[in-house]
Amino acid sequence: MSSETKVYDEETAQHRRREIKAEDNIREAVDEEAKKNRGFTQVYPKGWRRIQALLLENKVAAQIYAFLAENIDSSCGSVVCTQQVLAEQFGVHERTIRRAVDYLEKVSAVVVIKIGTANAYCLDPDEVWRSWDSAKDYAAFHTKTLARKADNNVVKRKLQVMMHQEMGEPELSLEK
Repeated sequence: MSSETKVYDEETAQHRRREIKAEDNIREAVDEEAKKNRGFTQVYPKGWRRIQALLLENKVAAQIYAFLAENIDSSCGSVVCTQQVLAEQFGVHERTIRRAVDYLEKVSAVVVIKIGTANAYCLDPDEVWRSWDSAKDYAAFHTKTLARKADNNVVKRKLQVMMHQEMGEPELSLEK
């Protein structure tokens, strides 16, 4: 009888060792996840210069830029929302948002792509980068978004201008 008890105890001990090892692995994974920089927005020197200029030139545009930077998706550097969302966020009229967004486009701080009644706001990844965080009031979602060329006839040129500026090439005009 005692040899049977010993076998049972050894099997139980092995099983318990496996359970402890699994618990340790889970604890290590949780610790590793906690070390990641979740919830941070990375702002590069070019981004800080942009923020400083916007704060001096157009306060609402600076607020919108910061809001977009906080909510962009890390895989594509953009976020889709309506101007109504922005107006509610800042407690201003949609006309104020339109003027500020137009200003942001004019100074090449954002590229705006119309998506029906919403816009995709694209920021330069050399200025800001955002890791995704589902706990935000306005979360970014991975989507395949289709936009009509007719609604966005100058987007290609705006992206070319942004890329030339990024590469330190002579400034291009938005006009063809």
